[in-house]
Amino acid sequence: MPNTTTVIVGAGHCGLAMSHCLATRSIDHVVLERGEIANSWHTQRWDSLRLLTPNWMTRLPGYAYRGADPDGYLGAEQVAAMLEEYADVSAAPILTGTTVTSVRAAGSGYVVRTDQGTWRAPTVVLACGAATMPAVPALACRVPPGITSVTPAGYRSPSQLPPGGVLVVGASASGVQLADELHRSGRPVTLAVGEHVRMPRTYRGRDILWWLDAAGVLDERYDEVDDLVRARKLPSMQLVGSPGRTVDLNALTSAGVRLVGRLAGIENGVAQFSGSLSNVCALADLKLGRLLDTIDTWAGARGERFAPTVVPTTPLTLDLRSREIATIVWATGYRPDLAWLDVPVLDHRRRVVHDGGVTACPGLYLIGMPFLRRRKSSLIDGAAKDATELTMHLAGHLDGLAGHHGWSAS
Repeated sequence: MPNTTTVIVGAGHCGLAMSHCLATRSIDHVVLERGEIANSWHTQRWDSLRLLTPNWMTRLPGYAYRGADPDGYLGAEQVAAMLEEYADVSAAPILTGTTVTSVRAAGSGYVVRTDQGTWRAPTVVLACGAATMPAVPALACRVPPGITSVTPAGYRSPSQLPPGGVLVVGASASGVQLADELHRSGRPVTLAVGEHVRMPRTYRGRDILWWLDAAGVLDERYDEVDDLVRARKLPSMQLVGSPGRTVDLNALTSAGVRLVGRLAGIENGVAQFSGSLSNVCALADLKLGRLLDTIDTWAGARGERFAPTVVPTTPLTLDLRSREIATIVWATGYRPDLAWLDVPVLDHRRRVVHDGGVTACPGLYLIGMPFLRRRKSSLIDGAAKDATELTMHLAGHLDGLAGHHGWSAS
């Protein structure tokens, strides 16, 4: 059974950031990856996808974007290539094609079993991320036969879908982007809208993320917010990786996309939608106004304001048996896959309970979750500071173990 000081599970940007930070402290470690480096960027992204963050925000420990288009947005394959280069330059000790099957506490450390062998280590970092598996609601099983169901992880382009109308469920980043792309392909699109974060692509002549970065909004810490649970549940911003192009609900309805409320149920083949769409949109508009006020306070001057979301009269039901809808896209988010984690740190929803990435089990850490330590934790740009601080905590834990004459596994 090989030994190491730290096992990192996952070779995405967060796992690679942790590897870099551990290496700078000469902490022996290994990175276990079930697929290839940046596996999800190769296998779970649609063809036209681009990062929501401009290229100048593509920053990792020891790495910053050096290309000729700092204000552009990397595509999925470009992100994958960047991460592969980063891993190579960092000389990260990665074992690809290695699936973790269990992690359990043993003595003063952990035993990590994989399909390629077993490791033991006093510390483990869970860097497999929050977006491991599509979170498709249970009511999806009530969709009538003959309708194609697909998630953003399985979607590639409009050409793969059968002819006919599309119902996109979910209006966060993925939902609005796919609704826009499918509509522009010539298909009738209906978008089911729940809670969302309205966001313009540009504000006062600059990318909105420039303002959020400069004003310190993205650096707000997890221990500074009033309602951390809610902050961690916020949907992704309604953005599309295209310079100056805002794709919000107003843009979609103007283009011809039909809006409906949140998908509340399916009974006897009939989809039922919430009647609260106006209230949901009004709340999103209110939050956008407050965010722009925060930016204006930092900038010392008031900028433009955007027109309220126009909510047309929307149907409350849609007969899925009528053949109007040929495909449903479940843009309803993702969830982590931690079925192999045999350590008592999970809540009733199988989510890791943690304090800024530090779990109640000494030596077990988490990175890559929404608002882990900062508001930008789920962005590539958020990994550097999170990884640096977690590495400091991990090093302190190791120092404590050394003071107790090391660790043992049983």
